[in-house]
Amino acid sequence: MNNAPIAPKHPTERTHHGHTHTDNYEWLREKTNPEVIKHLEAENAWTDTRLDHTKNLQNTLVKEYEAHTALDDVSVPIRLRNYWYYSAIQNGQNYRNYYRLPADPQNPQEQPPHIDPQNPRQDQTGNQAHLLIDQNRDAEGHQFYQIANLEISPNDQYLTYGVDNAGDERFTQKIINLASGQTIDEIQDVVYGTAFTADSSHLYYVRADETWRPYQVWVHEIGKPADTDQLVYEEKDETYWMSIGASRDGNWIIIHTGATNTSEIQLIDSHALPGSAAAKPTSVAGRHQGLEYQVEPAADHLLIIHNLNCVDSELAWAPLPTPGVTGSPNSFQTLATPQEGERYLGINVYATHAVLELRSEGMASAHYYLTDPNHKWVKEGELTQGNPVETVSVTNSDWFYESNIRWTVESLATPPTTLDTDPITGENTVLKVANTPGYKAENYIEERHWATADDGTQIPYTTIRHKDTPVDGTAPALIYGYGSYEVSVDPMWSPMRQSLLDRGMVWALASPRGGGEMGRRWYENGRTNTKKNTFSDFVACSKDLIAKGYSAPDRLAAQGGSAGGLLMGAIANLAPETYRVILAQVPFVDALTTILMPELPLTAGEWEEWGNPITDPAIYEYMRSYTPCENIRPGTQYPAILATTSLNDTRVYYVEPAKWVQLLREETTNDPVERPILLHCEMVAGHAGTTGRAAKWKEVAYDMSFVLDQLGIAE
Repeated sequence: MNNAPIAPKHPTERTHHGHTHTDNYEWLREKTNPEVIKHLEAENAWTDTRLDHTKNLQNTLVKEYEAHTALDDVSVPIRLRNYWYYSAIQNGQNYRNYYRLPADPQNPQEQPPHIDPQNPRQDQTGNQAHLLIDQNRDAEGHQFYQIANLEISPNDQYLTYGVDNAGDERFTQKIINLASGQTIDEIQDVVYGTAFTADSSHLYYVRADETWRPYQVWVHEIGKPADTDQLVYEEKDETYWMSIGASRDGNWIIIHTGATNTSEIQLIDSHALPGSAAAKPTSVAGRHQGLEYQVEPAADHLLIIHNLNCVDSELAWAPLPTPGVTGSPNSFQTLATPQEGERYLGINVYATHAVLELRSEGMASAHYYLTDPNHKWVKEGELTQGNPVETVSVTNSDWFYESNIRWTVESLATPPTTLDTDPITGENTVLKVANTPGYKAENYIEERHWATADDGTQIPYTTIRHKDTPVDGTAPALIYGYGSYEVSVDPMWSPMRQSLLDRGMVWALASPRGGGEMGRRWYENGRTNTKKNTFSDFVACSKDLIAKGYSAPDRLAAQGGSAGGLLMGAIANLAPETYRVILAQVPFVDALTTILMPELPLTAGEWEEWGNPITDPAIYEYMRSYTPCENIRPGTQYPAILATTSLNDTRVYYVEPAKWVQLLREETTNDPVERPILLHCEMVAGHAGTTGRAAKWKEVAYDMSFVLDQLGIAE
């Protein structure tokens, strides 16, 4: 191929609030149209052609990723009632397999068994493990394979998990009899969220509507045909999503319904016969606009995180609800409130202790509490190793009688360390330090920085570089960002990042407003009619990176995906001169068009995130002023751009980057060889791209070869 594909123009018009927009490429949304598939395949062929000279680099990167990865690896076993559960992957495998070993029922303090990563089918004493799921076998013959909704029944006899072979995140839920290994039931068209009843006789699950909004809870009787399943609850409000799960104490099924600013929790008695009056959902505190709360049952009472009195939420307790009677937030009794710079996120409750997940000064952290019979929860300690930059993740055991707290700490420069903490003594036991072949932490420098935004706000970002990489403006760099939905992207270690660092690159993680890194107000100041702060914050971090000598505009790359892909499209329009190359993954770049179409997946539930441009002319104009497809600067040289997508992505349709790439080629002055604008579409994949370890290495190497080539880096 000698020229980039040119999609035919079939103009369509949309008119809102007196403004008419002409879209020449909306026809590309017709996924079943052979001409659309032909066009996407032509785009893939063109991108392959433009990257053909990087084949050796791609192969080298794949070899490096493999060399930097622990090819034989096993997770630290987690106890659930009478068994230890763990996963393992071995050299030559692409997926983790799942196992279990018997635990000592008389010893709740028993230490996790030691599993040799090269022989995961037994422990150190020779006890043979039960292979629960052989993902490598099950994935054979499928271009795409992922599982979700993995649960063990309370009687330990059944395993359920959902399988997706398309990437559209609609699962076939399987129920396995662990004694026989046979699949006894399959339920089609299930989305995220499952829970067994206390007696293991039924499975609750969630279905989505045609817009992929989880809106119904169903219950299935084990061993009965799926067409006999009963509808338990249906959420009528199109702006609300739902999820379900079993409480850790085993007494309740928890239904969580929520919009961006409001939530409601309903409880179902897990011991009650599904379909009976006793199994009707009971609302813990009703539904009140602006009230967000989450609930964890603690045997004879509830622990609750809520925002009734504090924008960054607080911890409270409340009595169990009276079945059939809607409760009230007036029953919430405060236990703890956040300090300045803290944001409470979630609570995990066990028989003798609770673990509070929070953010503190922009970092993921956790506190733990002990209790007495009078619900006097008292803070005992923090989970931390005291590093200047660290990300703490709590590994939530589902066993209510777990005596220790399992957690992991890591950063950009520090590989994950898994620990158990005794909440009574505060003693830490290191269970595993990640195996990191060829990596020496002392060779890398991690630093925390603050950039000044346009309005004077200080925006945090974190960098990592090899100790030999100079800070004199000559180094290449890549800056990554997201900045939406109050999602926090924390400094975490990656074995694949080493290939960039060892080539002399600086890698930076920006935390613009719109994310959740610095608390609820951080999010509020980067959404709806303040969304542009996200984009200008990211540019401020990029310019600060340059000003401090970490890189220069002709050596700076930017990367983001999904809503972070919207960020990439926006900064390409806002500051094209600041970046040499942009990697936009599954980018939400035709945002206004999508949010104007409530029949599409996600749209109605997104109106509180972005605003509703259908009913609000001010929001329409605001979104129109930043949506990337409609704000390309004609006659301007842009960075080189690679947009990646997947045909079966439910969250961000492939049509958005497909349109964007066509418009960029038409309106910018980019040389198609020196600064190409490219599209790559995985034809059998979803929002997260390919699946399987080897396929993911190839996918990342493909994308990174484009970035490195544009920055003039090979070896």
